[in-house]
Amino acid sequence: MSRFSPDSPFAGLSPDIVWKHFASLCATPRPSKGEGPLRDALLAWARGRGLAATVDAAGNLILKKPATPGREGAPGVILQGHLDMVCQKNADSAHDFSRDPVVPARRDGWLVAEQTTLGADNGAGVALILAALEDDSLVHGPLEALLTVDEEAGMGGARGLPPGLLDGRLMLNLDTEDWGDFYLGCAGGLDVDVRRAATPEPAPAAHRFVRIALGGLRGGHSGVDIHEERGNAIKLLVRVLKRLAARTPFRLAALAGGTARNALPREAVATLALPAADDALDGWLAAMADELRDELAGVDEGLTLRAEPCAAAPVLAAAEQALWLSALHAAPHGVRRMSRRLPGIVETSNNLGIVDLRADGGFAHFMVRSLVDRAGVALADEIVSLFALAGIPAVQSGFYPGWAPNPGSPLLAVCQSVYRREFGGESRVRVVHAGLECGIIGEKYPGLDIVSFGPTIRGAHAPGERVEVAAVARCWHLLTAILAELSGEGR
Repeated sequence: MSRFSPDSPFAGLSPDIVWKHFASLCATPRPSKGEGPLRDALLAWARGRGLAATVDAAGNLILKKPATPGREGAPGVILQGHLDMVCQKNADSAHDFSRDPVVPARRDGWLVAEQTTLGADNGAGVALILAALEDDSLVHGPLEALLTVDEEAGMGGARGLPPGLLDGRLMLNLDTEDWGDFYLGCAGGLDVDVRRAATPEPAPAAHRFVRIALGGLRGGHSGVDIHEERGNAIKLLVRVLKRLAARTPFRLAALAGGTARNALPREAVATLALPAADDALDGWLAAMADELRDELAGVDEGLTLRAEPCAAAPVLAAAEQALWLSALHAAPHGVRRMSRRLPGIVETSNNLGIVDLRADGGFAHFMVRSLVDRAGVALADEIVSLFALAGIPAVQSGFYPGWAPNPGSPLLAVCQSVYRREFGGESRVRVVHAGLECGIIGEKYPGLDIVSFGPTIRGAHAPGERVEVAAVARCWHLLTAILAELSGEGR
């Protein structure tokens, strides 16, 4: 019998043991660097079940479940996922990720959060791991769960993981988003932070202030979706402002867009001081919106561009405004190079994810990803050099290595064999341009054999994120069958 009320979006979903844990994750706020309450609740839950449970110095949660009796000699398996989620919401949503639960709904075989991110990345994987720890009917060797923190904001948990803490030599990462695929590699990455202080100037006399907002874009994951060439609200609004400056000189009071380094910016807003009333501004913006929608046909046709009056504010100095707008206009965003070794896969890319520019100074954040570590560093160097030409300091930080594929992985062979037996078809082996913690963990634990898989998730890192219900059930079936096979049950 389901533990959910009939009107719950989880009612009737199978397997109940997995969805119970996912529902709990939805009910518990877990932004990056704010996973403490969830981690503490899971720590108490694990100890209540008699599981060995510890928290390392970085804040990661490590849980250990003994092998099924008679399977103690089987190879130890680490189940790995991250506790935090990307917190994105629509502009008209009052949702507060620090205190409000995520509200999912059922839609045509999917579980979706319509106004916010759902947190299926990586909540679905964490729910599968917790279910495996809870279900005493499973057959398995020694199990360890590594539930990291701060993955979405810089992989801080994986970076801080101490060597020698884990015993397993096999690891199943449950943080990828296409059912039927096994992942063997991922991109590494690093951040570029741009920051400069400035002296505000008073608003010019006889100017009127307007707020120009660009929105309606799809956004998405800056690794998984970068190749689709979706619109970047920051880049598009800067382009609009450059065009507007040639038509009507203005003074800039503020420019803000994007809220997460690893999410494609969906919205951006600029506050301007215009020298006089301009009855044609709305028509000009409408024409610009039509032009941009035409360029983004088939990708981001929901783009909107609107202006409304707003309160006066201090403005940037004219020279400061020119430096920032020119540098942001010239700054790269998107795919730099496709892989020559892995056809159809992005090798190197960059996301201009956040800009917050005000009269007293500005900040911009870029996230660079690459399957080739030195190529990512080279692109980051270019961004630093570009802003240096404008006299705006930029620094690199947060480098993490990619996860190099091992096509000869014995764990992969087992996973493929089990998939073939249980589902009657062939799986695919892939490399993902998104970042996973596998490369960092693998460096700390040399020789660790790692494979990643997960249910189908769409729209990660953007409102409307959804997970396919049937794929979660298939992942549970696959996970339990792999664990049994590795314990010797299938032999």
